[in-house]
Amino acid sequence: MIMERLTADEQLTLKTGAFGAVFLVSNAVPGVLAMVRESIAASGALADVGGVVKEALTTGPLPQLPRDSALEIESVVLPALGRAVGILRAKSPGDVEAYRSVVLAAADQVAQAHRGVEPAEAAAIEKIRAALAEPA
Repeated sequence: MIMERLTADEQLTLKTGAFGAVFLVSNAVPGVLAMVRESIAASGALADVGGVVKEALTTGPLPQLPRDSALEIESVVLPALGRAVGILRAKSPGDVEAYRSVVLAAADQVAQAHRGVEPAEAAAIEKIRAALAEPA
């Protein structure tokens, strides 16, 4: 199967979705120390992926994510996740599931990293899961 390379913009979209999802979950429950521990947990999930997804998530600049409010973060991250799935479906369909699973695994690891999953974190993960779902 021929796979097209992703453009820098497309890679940034995948990265914005993935890193943003982690940020969204870690931001659901405040705590600076927890965020450091959680970002380390998330990097473990990202290390488990290969191919186009790994390349997109490990090269190029880090995404600029809003830091003001959860709603603002969601307004950037959730659409990016949906666009990322669309990009992969068009250019590298075999990687759609890998992207989905690494983002959800990272989000889940972040939630678990600090005293288990709290309701706000579970709600953030559900929004992420919905954003990654196949379009109807």
